[in-house]
Amino acid sequence: MTGYVFPQLAGFYNALLPWVEALLRVIIALCLIPHGLRSGFGLFPETGMPVKSTKMLGEILDKEGYRPGKLWAPIIIITELVGGPMLALGLFTRPVSIPIFILLVMSIREHGQFGWFWNKQGAEYPLIWAAASLYFLVRGGGPISLDAQIGWQF
Repeated sequence: MTGYVFPQLAGFYNALLPWVEALLRVIIALCLIPHGLRSGFGLFPETGMPVKSTKMLGEILDKEGYRPGKLWAPIIIITELVGGPMLALGLFTRPVSIPIFILLVMSIREHGQFGWFWNKQGAEYPLIWAAASLYFLVRGGGPISLDAQIGWQF
C-alpha cells in the first residue's frame, strides 16, 4: 500500500514534493516581512494595526506584560525582517525557525483574546502559521534551499 489516492501518480507526487515544500517555506516566510515593516516603520498604515514604530510596539508590549518592551520590540522586528528572508531562502532554516516559531506561539496567545476566527484577529491565522514554521524547524529547509546547496543541514 502506497498511501496515495492515485498510486500511478507516485512519481509525480514525489517529484513535486520538494517544490511544494519550498513554496510553503517561501510563503510563510515572506508573510513575516510586511508585519516587520508595519511594526517597525509604520508601513501599511491602513491595515488595522495601531503599531506604527518600534517605540510604539515596545509600549504595547509593556502594556501586555512583555517587559521590557524596549528590548522585545526590536527582537520581534529583526525576527520578521531578517528571519523571514532567511527562512524564505532556506538559509540556516532550523536555527532561524526557532525565534520565528516562538514569535508565532506568542502571537497565538495574544490573538486568542479576540477569539478563534482570523477575520476578527483571532488565533486561527497565527496557529496555522506557527504549525507551518514548526514543520521547517523539525524538517529543515529541504532539498530546494540554500542549506541543501551549501551542504548545511543543522
